[in-house]
Amino acid sequence: MTKANSRESKIALVTGASSGIGAATAQQLADAGYQVYGTSRRGDMGGQRVYQMIALDVTSDAMVKAAVETIIQKEGRIDLLVNNAGVGVAPAAAEESSMAQAQAIFDTNFFGTVRMTNAVLPHMRSRAAGRIIHIGSVLGFLPMPYGALYAATKHAIEGYSESLDHELRGWGIRSIVIEPAYTKTGFDTNALQADAALDAYRAVRHSVKARVDEVMATAEGPVVVAQTVLKAAQAGQPQLRYTAGVLAGRLRLLRKFAPAAMLDAALRKDLRL
Repeated sequence: MTKANSRESKIALVTGASSGIGAATAQQLADAGYQVYGTSRRGDMGGQRVYQMIALDVTSDAMVKAAVETIIQKEGRIDLLVNNAGVGVAPAAAEESSMAQAQAIFDTNFFGTVRMTNAVLPHMRSRAAGRIIHIGSVLGFLPMPYGALYAATKHAIEGYSESLDHELRGWGIRSIVIEPAYTKTGFDTNALQADAALDAYRAVRHSVKARVDEVMATAEGPVVVAQTVLKAAQAGQPQLRYTAGVLAGRLRLLRKFAPAAMLDAALRKDLRL
């Protein structure tokens, strides 16, 4: 794509774009005509892509600032930020993670989102335009036994995004959450293992892990999430949140309409607790 054409295209920045949901989203946006910059901690790892990759660790203030400034200097603006970078957490009781590990999970999954958002907002406000899309989860509105810390980061994203959206509408900027359910990617392969495992939880931890693996085997792919991101990016009057995929939509309806006791029992039955 020539420089002139990139000036005519919308500029998108997608974090965590080396694989999974991030890669699918970057590809989907590029196919739709966006000039896309993807990020990963290792930068460009080779292979053929229709978008550029740059090195970025969302836990680093300096790297976040440098990456955003590089794109602004080259393109003059960022029209769309997709906050996708995150770390998965293997099934474990909340008690089985040290405080240091809990803080590390939040540093990537939540504070990484805050860092990226804060870095692009001054540029978006100066142009009175922009859209910020956060890859959340159905675990932003549902509990996840043996996934409490991960669910907590996604609950935090929900509250942050909706509050932010109210603050930014006057500048023509919108903040949106995408809520996938189980998604078949390599995300769970590199999930953090609990660093303070306890024998008391061993049996149920393995049982929940087996159930999660079983559901993952038939889960929808990341393209479903990417398509939802594109829908949210292009909507004239975007919603505050979009579920991604069939299961996510059903779970949102259950959360909204099912009695709390029924949902509670269904959740425990599904996880075989």
